[in-house]
Order: sequence, then C-alpha cells, then structure tokens
Amino acid sequence: MNKSFLSLSFLMGVVVLSSNYLVQFPINYYGLNKILTYGALSYPIAFLITDLANRSFGKMIARKIVYFGFFLGVSFTIIFSTDFADYISIRIAIGSGSAFLVAQLLDVQIFDKLRKKQWFVAPLTSSIIGSTIDTFLFFSIAFYATDVPWITLSLGDLGVKILVALLMLIPFRLLLKTFRPI
Repeated sequence: MNKSFLSLSFLMGVVVLSSNYLVQFPINYYGLNKILTYGALSYPIAFLITDLANRSFGKMIARKIVYFGFFLGVSFTIIFSTDFADYISIRIAIGSGSAFLVAQLLDVQIFDKLRKKQWFVAPLTSSIIGSTIDTFLFFSIAFYATDVPWITLSLGDLGVKILVALLMLIPFRLLLKTFRPI
C-alpha cells in the first residue's frame, strides 16, 4: 500500500478522534462558550486531507481514505473518548460518524466535479458545503433535545469552519507540490 495513502488515512483518523473529543469543550474566552467549541478548530483539517487525496490520487482513493479514516476515527472515538454511561458521549460518537461519512463523501464528489476549475475552487467549495452538512448533521444528532445550546454552537462552529476552510487553502496550495495532481 502507498505510504501517502496510509499516512493520510491515519491522519484522518487522528483528526476525527481529536475533533470528537474537543467538541465537548466550549471555548470559554470572550463570551464564546455558547457559540463555539474547540472541535471547530481541528475538524476542517479533515477536508484538507480529503481534498489533497482527491487532487493527487482521484476520487476512488479519496473515498478509500474517507472510509479508512471513518473506521479509524470511529474506532478511536469508541475506545478512547466514549463514556458508555454518558448518553451525550454515545450520541457524539454516532453523530460524528454519520456526519463525517456523509460530509466527506459529498466533499469527494463536489471536488471531483470542480477539479478542472482554478486550483482553489474545488477545495473551497467542497469544504464549505461539506462543513455545512457535517455541522448540522453532527450537532442535531449529538445534542438535539439536550441542555446543550446546539443551534448556536453549530452556527459558531460553522463560521469558524468556513474561516478555517479559507485558511486551509494556504497549506493546500503549498502541498500541491508534494502531492502531484492526477
């Protein structure tokens, strides 16, 4: 198996695990605790990984990295981060897995359709649409009908994810030299 494939797949699992853990903690500075969690800062890296894989290896390999990352991320989350006595923790694992899979596979499709446009169109468009779907699926599954202010948290997280998606264009462009396009 290709070393890049394994590295990207493992990194995807680590990003998912980190984000699933960090989403449990609101940012308690500047009054952001009702609108933002730390997970919003780490999760957009998953879209960078998917987009680099798609640009370099094509959509079939990108999908395999999504599936492999999904398996690793959900497995890591269940083993290291899920407290089975805590209903919210279980919902976070289910919400994360569901939202991740739908959003990442959608990202792969959108990126592939836009790959021939200017270099930034495919990663930016696919990441913004994928982040939007992921955010609302995750927060509604994980926190609906709880005391967690999930609507405001989802809007805050989405705002940060869009900002980070813009910032991720910098490493994407720089890494294009390392990951040659197909």
